Amino acid sequence: MSDDGPGARDDAKAAAQLAGASPVRELESLFAELPEDLRAPGVEMRACLLGELALMGARAGRERMDAYAGRLRELGHPLARLPETRLDVEHRFGVRVRGLGSVKTLRQLRSRLPELPPSDAGGAAGRGAVGGDDDARARAVARPFTAGGWARTPEVRFFALPAPLDPGDFGMSFLERLPLACLQGGGSAVACVTMPDDVLNELFSAACYGGVGGQGQGGAYARLFAWESLYALMGLPADVPFLDAVRTTPDHRWVRFLASTPWFHHDTADLGFAVLDPSRTRVAVLAATDTDVRAPGG
Repeated sequence: MSDDGPGARDDAKAAAQLAGASPVRELESLFAELPEDLRAPGVEMRACLLGELALMGARAGRERMDAYAGRLRELGHPLARLPETRLDVEHRFGVRVRGLGSVKTLRQLRSRLPELPPSDAGGAAGRGAVGGDDDARARAVARPFTAGGWARTPEVRFFALPAPLDPGDFGMSFLERLPLACLQGGGSAVACVTMPDDVLNELFSAACYGGVGGQGQGGAYARLFAWESLYALMGLPADVPFLDAVRTTPDHRWVRFLASTPWFHHDTADLGFAVLDPSRTRVAVLAATDTDVRAPGG
């Protein structure tokens, strides 16, 4: 949202309700008049509505909507750069599988994804990793969680390696040697191989549904924040086309991790992701928790 304020959230909420309750043919009349100013009344709501319809697969090929989306692109609206239909890698967005909730324990993570075995080479590589600061990139990685009002600011770290790391050594043996706050304090930990659709879906869900004490952003902006976060995790410039970004995802190594440390609480929502780039020499780490550590017993 342009200002992340209550008015913008109201527009997103109204758009989501319209998209879910009205036949698409009845919505087309809302786009008869092209906007001249992004700040004009109703423009933000319509931009969000186009985003919601794109996620539903209900927008493509509708002349008025396509023309309105084109004008939004000309005016520089952030939602206008998103694909007009859902990409295959987004297939899990908004899908709730009965009996398959969020991962809250190490046992649940082990049951869903293949665990990486211990590796002496990974431990040695972790000890040699050098951290680097990039505040803008870190904010982009964390945006789904900060926008969704998760209780705690995520930990986002970037590291460089002196030599390429074998993907098979990119597991907990490596991660536990990094100076990560989320892994301090002892306790068992698990790292498993995952796929980019898992990462992207968790980023989308964090923003779309919001934290326990936060505010969901609606599908349109959740999708934008998820993609911006994924780009930042991969270190991609913002102008890389979405399909090109998707093509590069298999060249990265994606790991999901969780630990029994004081940082993770296993009672609301906890996430840990690590990404090894195609050169095998650069790593991005994201850890997020929705537990309010200031609350009694937290």
